[in-house]
Order: sequence, then C-alpha cells, then structure tokens
Amino acid sequence: MRIGSAVQYDRYGDFDVVELVPQERPEAGPGEIVVEIVAAGLNHIERFLREGKLQDHIELTFPARQGVDFAGIVRARGDGVKDLRVGDEVMGHAPNGGSHATWLVVPRAAVIKKPEHVGWEVAGGLYLAGCTAVSVVRSLKLGPEDTVVITAAAGGVGHIECQLAHDAGATVIALGSARNHDYLRQIGTLPVVYGEGEEERIRAIADGRPITAFIDNHGESRAEELAERLGVAPGRFVSSEARRDIEIRFLRAPAEDEETRELLTLLAKAVQDRRVQVLISGFYPFEYIVEAYEDLAEMKSRGKVVIGMQTVETGARMDWYRSEKARDLRDRYADARGSDSETMAGGSASPSA
Repeated sequence: MRIGSAVQYDRYGDFDVVELVPQERPEAGPGEIVVEIVAAGLNHIERFLREGKLQDHIELTFPARQGVDFAGIVRARGDGVKDLRVGDEVMGHAPNGGSHATWLVVPRAAVIKKPEHVGWEVAGGLYLAGCTAVSVVRSLKLGPEDTVVITAAAGGVGHIECQLAHDAGATVIALGSARNHDYLRQIGTLPVVYGEGEEERIRAIADGRPITAFIDNHGESRAEELAERLGVAPGRFVSSEARRDIEIRFLRAPAEDEETRELLTLLAKAVQDRRVQVLISGFYPFEYIVEAYEDLAEMKSRGKVVIGMQTVETGARMDWYRSEKARDLRDRYADARGSDSETMAGGSASPSA
C-alpha cells in the first residue's frame, strides 16, 4: 500500500474544517523513519489547537496536520538509523503533528520500541496523556503520608494520575461523576461526586487524614478555593492551567527531548507490568475520526479515545461504530430506573399523603 489518508485542515474551526486528504507514502531522510500508523490517540488539547484557542502558545502553518500520539510499524529508515529495522513495532510522538494519518515520517529519536505486551490501542494513545500525568504527579513528590484530591479523575490524564499517585502510596480521593465511581474504585481510589457539599464529602471520606495535595483537571476556578479550604499548601496545588502548560510542552516537544523518551519508556513499562492500566473507552476506525472527536468533545468518555488505521469491518453491520456505548446504555437505564422508582412511589402513596 503506497497511498493512504491524512487529517488536514486549512483554517481554524470546528469539526467542519477537518478533512481526510490522500497521502502518498513519504520518504525517510537521514536519521528518520517512516512509520505505518496502527493506532493514534485523540486529545482535547489538539481540538483546542484546531479551534484556535492556543494561538498565544502555538503558531500553526496551514494546511495543518493533526495528531501527536501514535504507535505503528517501521516501514523505512533513512541513513544513520542503525538500531531499528523495517518491521519493528514502535510508539512515540509526532513533534510537528500529523499522526492522524496512514503514514508518518519522524526523526528516529521520536520513538521507542513498543513492548510486546502493550496493546496497539494503548500504545497509540499513551504519549501525551501519560507524559502529562507523570509530570504532574512527580511535581508533588507524593508518598504514603499523602492524601491527594484529583478532579476529572476518570479522564484521559486523570485516570493515569490516579494510578500513579496510588502506586506512589498516596491515598487518592477522586472527584468525578457518579457514573464513573465503580471504575474509580477499581483503580484504587475513593470516589466523591461533584457539586454542592463536595467539601464535606471529601472530609468524610478522608476519615481524619489531612488533605496534602490537589490536582485540578476540571478547569473550574472554585477548585483552588476548595483546595485552600481543605488546607492544601499553595505549592501542592496543581491548577488546570499548569496542567495545560505541561500538555503544550509535550504537544510540541522536539524529537531529541530526552525527558519525553524517559517518560514514555517509564510509562510503557508501567503498562506492561500492569501498574498502570490505560482505559480505552472509544476505539474508532480512522475514517470516522470526526465522530471520534465528537465523542471526546462530549466530555463523557472515560480514559482515552483512540483511532485505528487498520480496523476490520466484516460488512455484516455497516453502522456498527454507531451502536450505543456501554457508558451511555448504563446511564439511560439508570435514568429509567429512577423514573420507575418515582412512579412506583407516587402510585403507592395513600390519598391522604
């Protein structure tokens, strides 16, 4: 296969500016490799970049390509690349974007070898969320004496932060929607629902332990106020703006950036050792990338949304990707049960009640 497709947009905008354009297989220059992409992650910050919300931080040249995370197979190598062979499985990042494509040419330094027991979907969606999560958790130097609150705990970055904090020995209080609480318990956290009374609920579930750190992934101004009321020292509060700056740093990190290689290698080993389990809540065929981003934009997905370039469709059900997601199905039935309970309660009440 010499012809593929790539996501491209020629102006800032919403999903309507996204188009799939034909792509010829590129050539590898000195020190470069050509990767056939198998899976690539989607990130909110890439959507914000396309929408023009990061113009003060990153200047785009149009037409622009989209995507930073990827995993794939080396199909060609340029002069000077000695430690990778054609056919090797790799994972990494696209320093200038463009991983939402069939082919990607990157410097050799932008990839590491994919561990055998790390699945394609996970490897393809690990880089940006994972490196951001490690950087945030490392900055707090968490240990067994810590109790940390993490907001948007079931999100792409948040669910990795939760597991890294738990792995460091900290007690993790996870702020999230009630629909995510079963999952949050499974990764070793103490879930608390958002909204009025959350401070009291946090104190109650902490059971006397002081709250020593706070990570805000949600982006609400009240998070800092909540952290202050809980007694968190200013130096141990990570704001959503600080997290965004970390993401932007990794979004355009140069290939030779040693920290990115170190963190991605650490993350891949943590996944292989099952100390971190990356949740893939949406896996879409490449041609449905707009639907994948629409899913992500709803802010309901747990973990990561990923696209696959070589998914298989049998033809038995062409709209298989549109089937209702498990998370939405559970919500719908939960709402229905609530309505039924209210109806039953109303029907059983005595006329004098």
